[in-house]
Amino acid sequence: MSADFRKLALSFQDSEEKSHFGKADFRVKNRIFASLPDANTGVVKLKPEQQEMMMDAEPKVFSPAAGAWGRQGWTRIELSKTNPETLKSALSAAWENVRVPRIRTRNSKAR
Repeated sequence: MSADFRKLALSFQDSEEKSHFGKADFRVKNRIFASLPDANTGVVKLKPEQQEMMMDAEPKVFSPAAGAWGRQGWTRIELSKTNPETLKSALSAAWENVRVPRIRTRNSKAR
């Protein structure tokens, strides 16, 4: 299933594969939206509310990444327990989340 993850991640416009700490990652405009830490696990960058929704819908497939990363929305995917449609949905959300950088306002720094 890691081959499917890789193929889907690279199917999004402007996505490319690079490496982060020796593990494959997938980027758009040099911003990581997904990674393959091992052959059985994918990781995607979701918004916390997206992460919660996916974990509620598919608790055997999705779980938060360890520590602060998970609290920021980084989400683990058990590749052997998912299907192509669910995987594409998660990767699409992650790609969309990093494709356009957040617009920061002067007041957002104070928050």
